[in-house]
Amino acid sequence: MSDTIKGKGSCLCGAVRINAKNVSKNVGACHCGMCRKWGGGPMMAISCGKDVSFEGEDNISVYDSSDWGERGFCKKCGSHLFFRLKENQHYIIPAGLFEDQEFFVFDNQVFIDKKPAFYTFKNETTNMTEAEFYKMYSSS
Repeated sequence: MSDTIKGKGSCLCGAVRINAKNVSKNVGACHCGMCRKWGGGPMMAISCGKDVSFEGEDNISVYDSSDWGERGFCKKCGSHLFFRLKENQHYIIPAGLFEDQEFFVFDNQVFIDKKPAFYTFKNETTNMTEAEFYKMYSSS
């Protein structure tokens, strides 16, 4: 059984449609301050690699959120569409945008040391602190 599937989805208003060829089945939660500020809570997202295409690209606006990442959203409805790593154009897409979610498994959390105390997930997950996250990605 493959660790990835093909995924289709859209923003809230349908002005932007997403087609991703390598959607991970693993859902991760990011608790960093930017993700929480962006969406009002943790970002529940899927790694989708580079092979992602969009219909309605003229409705996408991109915000340069850090030295290494940028965030895309729909200009019409404001839906969060992606976090994209600048260096390799790797897409991380909110899980809720995908039409078919039956294969998804919530199994990891990053920036766990930045998670506020007012919420907790009961799932058993692999957890990574901010320092562990940066160490992992700085060596690649």
